[in-house]
Amino acid sequence: MPPIKLINIVGARPQIIKSSAISRAIRDHFPGSFTEILVHTGQHYDKELSEIFFNELEIQKPDYNLGVGSATHGRQTSMMITGIEEVLLIENPNCVLLYGDTNSTLAGALAASKLHFPVIHIEAGLRSFNKTMPEEINRIVSDHSSTLLFAPTNAAFKNLMSEGFKPENSPPYTIDNPKIYFTGDIMYDNTLFFADLAEKKKTSFLEKLSVQRDGFILVTIHREINTDDILRLEAILSTLKTLAEEKEITFVMPLHPRTTISLKARLERLYNELLNCKYVRIVPPVSYLEMTFLEKTCMLIITDSGGVQKESHFFKKPCIVLRKETEWIELVKNGTAKLVDADPEKIRNEFEKFLQPGTDLTYPGFYGDGKTAEFILGEILLMFDKG
Repeated sequence: MPPIKLINIVGARPQIIKSSAISRAIRDHFPGSFTEILVHTGQHYDKELSEIFFNELEIQKPDYNLGVGSATHGRQTSMMITGIEEVLLIENPNCVLLYGDTNSTLAGALAASKLHFPVIHIEAGLRSFNKTMPEEINRIVSDHSSTLLFAPTNAAFKNLMSEGFKPENSPPYTIDNPKIYFTGDIMYDNTLFFADLAEKKKTSFLEKLSVQRDGFILVTIHREINTDDILRLEAILSTLKTLAEEKEITFVMPLHPRTTISLKARLERLYNELLNCKYVRIVPPVSYLEMTFLEKTCMLIITDSGGVQKESHFFKKPCIVLRKETEWIELVKNGTAKLVDADPEKIRNEFEKFLQPGTDLTYPGFYGDGKTAEFILGEILLMFDKG
């Protein structure tokens, strides 16, 4: 029988990484069973946030790059739908793989489902229960357009059931008779694979930043709720600067372009203070391996990123979350992640609690066994009776 033609749709940096786990599993465990076509929407168009990852991690270059770039949500999504639709009509795949909750995910779900190509959603079922977040709308629409849904956590699996998905559904699977799974997290696959590579290639990165292993705080801020709300951004960064100076601990901050633009345009004084602070290292966006190495070697992580929250757990690092809610509620319930919003008092309190000597934290195996990609591909084979 001919191999299954599978289209991988990516657009943002984490999706590029997630797709590499699928590509690697095809190569290592299912050679000859799949033909993989990689479509990059170009949602992240900056070289530091996209192209460099293909080169550094030796991931296959996209077969199609739509080059959409930055735009308003509606315009960006509409351009992606148009481009993806054209690719689907040319390639006529057996199925379409989507990842996470970006506009690229939403566009892929809409384009594929309207053309009746089965949609397979990796990271299905995640909910923040805040529909003012564009990511939340993307998650819900993508899930309800899918045929196979792979939930990375038990909580995500339960969310799908509460929305009417039935785990007992039998084949044949369709958009009206979908199949849901609790699989574990595909990013854990990659963490296991790339952590050793980062250790080998990026040891000198700490020397470049003048920081010691297990002696610095890692900070990432990129969500619009924080970067575009100047009061929130000022509250967060002013608090972190004060903590760095009071505690004499170095804070490493790889700044997203959106964050830098907001600081330069509307908080120039604070931006200059951060640049001149002895205990703050402002750096441009880092590569995936560099980020992996920073996560592995820091003492604590402060972030508004969903992916970084998970990775903090992978590397057994406490995490302060600069949001009101999170999709990864199991981390909050476990006590290793704390929601602080943009509240200076909460940020300070949780920071000091985590750094208290003798703090006893545990990191249960919420995210599987590192073989999620292999499991997903096996289930796709079963759907098409090619196992």
